[in-house]
Amino acid sequence: MRNRFRRSVMRLLQGHLPDSASLWPFSRPEPAKPARPRRRRQAAPPVLAAVADFGSNPGNLSMFAHIPEGLPAGRPLVLVLHGCRQDAASYDRAAGWSTLAEERGFAVVYAEQKRSNNPGLCFTWFRPSEVTRDRGELMSIRQMVAHAADLAASDAGRIFVTGLSAGGAMAAAALANYPDVFAGGAVIAGLPFGAARDATRAFEAMAEAPGRSAREWGDLVRAAVPDGGRRPAISIWHGTADDTVALSNAAALVEQWRDLHRLPEEAFVEKRTKSRRTRVWPDGEGRALVSLTEIEGLGHGTPVTRGAGGGFAVSDEPFMLEAGFSSTREIARTWGITRRWRR
Repeated sequence: MRNRFRRSVMRLLQGHLPDSASLWPFSRPEPAKPARPRRRRQAAPPVLAAVADFGSNPGNLSMFAHIPEGLPAGRPLVLVLHGCRQDAASYDRAAGWSTLAEERGFAVVYAEQKRSNNPGLCFTWFRPSEVTRDRGELMSIRQMVAHAADLAASDAGRIFVTGLSAGGAMAAAALANYPDVFAGGAVIAGLPFGAARDATRAFEAMAEAPGRSAREWGDLVRAAVPDGGRRPAISIWHGTADDTVALSNAAALVEQWRDLHRLPEEAFVEKRTKSRRTRVWPDGEGRALVSLTEIEGLGHGTPVTRGAGGGFAVSDEPFMLEAGFSSTREIARTWGITRRWRR
């Protein structure tokens, strides 16, 4: 049984397993905790608009975007990458990025995987042909960002990326390959760049991050863009009860980006709450360059909660887990997207 499960997972990673026969672990949604009672009726999120002609699209992905009406030039842009068994609309209903964009004044872009590429809707985060600069799915994502930034006249210095699981691993690949594009990113239940190069090793990395030194992890990113110049800031979010993508991958991500930023292992500031432990590695001026938030007891998914306003969940969706706080709002805060805007 175990060998059959392993073979089935590998086939889905490669995009060959029929959806109805999938044994991919992401197909088993984490049970969501009961949502908190809402104090007042929540507004539906804005409709994400499909965008067809954004570039050559070598990765054959779909693009969706929301640019608030009347958005002035020079505002931020956020790219969001969903996980397996998700799509752009379902992720947005629970993460609330489009409603937060309306509240805070920024543009949102969603890249969406197609079933023709992968029946499980997983981004191909492990295959070199898809995660190399200006190739495959990563190039399609880069084209979406460029097109949306042009439409919204976005601030080129405030473009960010976030993603869950396979989307989180792809977000890490985007940060590694396009440090000239992204000022920062947030990886939720994802894996470090270069954790795997094929389906077999992808499956193994999900179960346990490969054993590498911080320097070896950093070298994988340096090899992607040798003259990378600036390195984006990164925040890493992971549940301690995640049995789909091991918590060791969060630790490996920290090592990778701590090495890139040349931050000493012990040079962190720690904050604990009842359900979270956050460690922050700042630069000499106190700006957070690398941070890791471990959510106690959380399974595999994005931490969300019900509430009124931007960044809150309006429905229960697979792998969007009630955590008592909105990771969307907290991630936006780390990027300095905090103030409401006036139309």
